[in-house]
Amino acid sequence: MTEPVACEVLVVGSGPSGSLVASELHRHGVEVVVLEQRVDASPGSRAIGVHPPVLAALEAGGATERILAEAARIPRGIAIASGRTVGEVRFDRLPLRFPFVASVPQAVTEAAVAAGGPPPLRGMRVIGAEPTPDGVRVHAQSSDGAPREWLARTVVVATGSSGRRLLSGLFTGRSRSYPDRYLMTDLPDAPEQPSDTAVITLGAHGVAESFPLPGGGRRLVAREAVHAAKTHPRRSGSDAEHLAEAIATRMEAPELATRVREANRFSIRRVLLDRMVFADSVIAIGDAAHEVSPIGGQGMNLGLLDAATLARVLADVRSGSGRDARGASRADRLRMRRTALARWERSRLASARTAARLAGLNTSLGRPWPRRLSATSAVVLGAALRTPLARLPERAYAMGFDREG
Repeated sequence: MTEPVACEVLVVGSGPSGSLVASELHRHGVEVVVLEQRVDASPGSRAIGVHPPVLAALEAGGATERILAEAARIPRGIAIASGRTVGEVRFDRLPLRFPFVASVPQAVTEAAVAAGGPPPLRGMRVIGAEPTPDGVRVHAQSSDGAPREWLARTVVVATGSSGRRLLSGLFTGRSRSYPDRYLMTDLPDAPEQPSDTAVITLGAHGVAESFPLPGGGRRLVAREAVHAAKTHPRRSGSDAEHLAEAIATRMEAPELATRVREANRFSIRRVLLDRMVFADSVIAIGDAAHEVSPIGGQGMNLGLLDAATLARVLADVRSGSGRDARGASRADRLRMRRTALARWERSRLASARTAARLAGLNTSLGRPWPRRLSATSAVVLGAALRTPLARLPERAYAMGFDREG
């Protein structure tokens, strides 16, 4: 076997979080290698919303401008229950640099954050990562079956949930699977829907959602009916038919429902690792470290904030920026690196726990309301959202409770 290739930082995974941390480190002069198991560049998931604090964090590297050039801007969302609007979320009422959510396909986000960074080595399946006195030894296998090795000072695991096996034995955490199942589709056009407004319908049948996409398109999501979920796969009708039915009945949008031609089903879970940094050398970010319900749209954004803040920490420590680092010995620099990473880890773990709680609340609100209480719940919710309490969901949906928000 050939000698391992030495590098300063090795990133496992070239999704949004991995691409961002690699490009930001590269921009600051750090040597980075990116390994990606996917042979092509198709996105591994289909997140669409880029939230205000992420847009602010990406601005210095130019990714924000690239995203906004193709994005639909969503400054407003409304909640509907029992056939009437019970609440409104207005990001433009908040003191934000970007008072909207940018809606754009995930492939665009990945390309925007990866621009200027090192191209990933594709077809590389990482088998294991072993911390050693000299760094981290990473074992991989190329698409032709050839073994490969790297020796890195720092390894960032940004694989998403599928690569969490690499962290086995290094990290522990808690996981929970939700019983909820959802149907989703993207429409190329939906002229009957408001182009700048997200519409969330709640009530006795479960949530149905409609989000703007670039070019007048629309993303539709609906919680699958309980009776259908229990009888799948022997239920009658296709996923597209069930989604169309949910849109027609819950949102009272029969014309929109006729545009549904296909649909995908997905389930959700929550995973929170107890830590994100192991031995000052293996760092988990994004879904590899914390997977939250996508209802509320904060999962990808949480990972992007992990990546942006981690790149800043690693670059600052490496360059010795700051008064305390000037003239410091190697031992002092290692101590400062450990302290900086510990501070970063505490902040990101706190943000992940907050995002998980908010995502869990959104998931609960999207479940079917008891029929006899549905109208009463709508009145109570509407009354609450006409008070200063309305600012809380505005701040929450803008990720204002994140430590970087």
